[in-house]
Amino acid sequence: MKIKTECVPCLIKRIIFEAEQSTNDPETISRVIRNACKLLGELYDPNECSISIATKVHKNAYETLGNNDPYKELKKQANKVASLLVPRVEEIIKNSDDPLKTSMICSIVGNMMDFGIDGGSTHPGMLKEIFEKTVADELGHDDTTKFKELLKKSEQVVLFTDNCGEIVFDKILCREIKKFNPDLVLTLVVRGEPIISDATMKDAIEFGFEEVVDEILTTGCFVVGVDFANLPKKLENVLGKTDLIICKGMANYEAFSETNYHPIVYLMRIKCNAIASSMGVKQDISVVKLYE
Repeated sequence: MKIKTECVPCLIKRIIFEAEQSTNDPETISRVIRNACKLLGELYDPNECSISIATKVHKNAYETLGNNDPYKELKKQANKVASLLVPRVEEIIKNSDDPLKTSMICSIVGNMMDFGIDGGSTHPGMLKEIFEKTVADELGHDDTTKFKELLKKSEQVVLFTDNCGEIVFDKILCREIKKFNPDLVLTLVVRGEPIISDATMKDAIEFGFEEVVDEILTTGCFVVGVDFANLPKKLENVLGKTDLIICKGMANYEAFSETNYHPIVYLMRIKCNAIASSMGVKQDISVVKLYE
C-alpha cells in the first residue's frame, strides 16, 4: 500500500507514544519528535510504500532513544492479559459449530492489541473490556468459506503474525488450522527484530508454537511488516512454494499488497481509513478477506 496523507499524523503519533514509553526526559522526547518530523518530511512520497517509510522513521526514533525495544513492558502485559482470556476463547470455540471460523474471529479480536494509534488499544487491559462484544460482532467482511476451500486443498501454508497479545490467540488458530487439514505443512513467521508491539521469535518460543506448527521463521530484520528486498533465503524459498499465505494485521497487508503473492487471506481489525479505503471495506470491523 502506498503511503496516504492520513498516515503522516498516525506515524508521528506512534513515534510520540513510543518515546514516552521509553523516557520521561522532555528533551529526549523533543529530539525524537524533531528528528522524526524532519526525516518524514524528507521521505514522504505518495508513490512510496507506507511500510518502507514507517520502518526508517521508527529506526531513527529507536536510535535517538538508545532503546531497541520501547514497547517491551507493554508487550509483556499484552501477552499476560491475552493468556488470561485463553480459557474463555477455548470455551467459545468448544461450543461453536465452526471451530476454525471462531478461532479466526478470536484471533482477529486480538489484533486490537495495537498501541499508540487511533483504533487500537489504549492499554493492554482494554482487551478484556472489549473482548466479548467484539467477538459477538463477528465479521464485517467474511471470506471464510472460500478460505476453507483453499485450505482444504493446500499442502503448504504460511502464517505471518502481527502483535503481541494477539499471538496468544494465534496459537489456537494454528491448532485449528492443523485440525482442519492435518496433512498440510504450516509455517509461522514472526518479526526478525523487536519493532513496535509486534511478536518475535521470543514470543513464539515462550508460547510453545512448535506444538502447533511445523516450522517457525522470522522476517529477518528490523521492519514494520515485511521487507521483501531483504528476505531470509529460507523464507523466500517457503513463500515461493506455498499454496496459501495467511496474514494477520495491517502492517502485513501494507507490505504484501505491494507484491504479486497470491492467494493471500488477511485476518485483521480495520483500524484506520487508509487501510479501509485501500481494501474497499468499512473501518472498525473485523475482516477475513481473500485475494485470489
